[in-house]
Amino acid sequence: MMSSSIDALRAPVNEELRRFERTFRDSLSSKVGLLDIVTRYVLRQKGKRVRPLLVFLAAKSCGAVTDRTYRGAALVETLHTATLVHDDVVDDADTRRGLASINAVWKNKVAVLFGDYLLAKGLLLALDHNDYDFLHCTSTSVRRMSEGELLQTQKSRQLDITEQTYLQIIGDKTASLLSTCTEVGARSATEDPVWHGRFKAFGEQVGLAFQIRDDILDYRGRRSIIGKPTGADIKEKKITLPLIQALKTGPRSDGAKALRMVRRGASAKDIAWIIDFVEAHGGIDYAESRAAHFANQARASIYDLPDSDAKASLLQFVEFVQRRLS
Repeated sequence: MMSSSIDALRAPVNEELRRFERTFRDSLSSKVGLLDIVTRYVLRQKGKRVRPLLVFLAAKSCGAVTDRTYRGAALVETLHTATLVHDDVVDDADTRRGLASINAVWKNKVAVLFGDYLLAKGLLLALDHNDYDFLHCTSTSVRRMSEGELLQTQKSRQLDITEQTYLQIIGDKTASLLSTCTEVGARSATEDPVWHGRFKAFGEQVGLAFQIRDDILDYRGRRSIIGKPTGADIKEKKITLPLIQALKTGPRSDGAKALRMVRRGASAKDIAWIIDFVEAHGGIDYAESRAAHFANQARASIYDLPDSDAKASLLQFVEFVQRRLS
């Protein structure tokens, strides 16, 4: 569902994305044999390239794709890939996009060093071409992603998260990189600071909507083989917006019970009870309304751009985020 929907948005920049694949591959080259082997393996795990897609669509919406656009797209995809490699080490993950993860094949030492290598290559790509504005955008994103991850870890231990803190976490962890993509795309195509700000806001708002929708799917979607939600966030002691709202509106005794279940490590029976509790007290409906609010904010930020196929794809991306089922 997700892949086919994203593919439909690529039409305005299909040729640019094909050229990008060559640029990205070349930007990761190394004279060290092991690095080249690991790089080729990573390139086999090719994802949907959502982030480069957003860079190119943003550039084409407010100007034209330039050489800087390609460098910006390679920079954000390199950064994204590095964070995935490091995340797999932190999470002790065995697979990534259907293949064994880097740490599963070459162990943690190689995975961590390869992630560091990717970060360095991204930085050098920007420095070698004096793309200092790109460096500022991406460095801010890396800082925010790290802060968001650590804040979520802290709150998963304390279980005292508010909606404001939740929005800070998902803004830092998810929205910051999408915001960087659209801002970098705009910066590569126009020198107008107004549009830099507009596209930065677009990525931030659509990123918030994306993550809230993702968190809703933990309660309503991603059904397991026996037809029940997986409750992965609950298992990992992540308190997301549907549960935050139910804790606010539901009976205090039921809220305390839900938190006890999360704290001790929720069983399948506990997860089913928590999902029913969240449904009964409007948690999912409220989260849906907040996701819709941020999606509307994203649309508004680029509403007065001249009409184009690229702008239409960006607006369709917002629609896709709101309606995704997996």
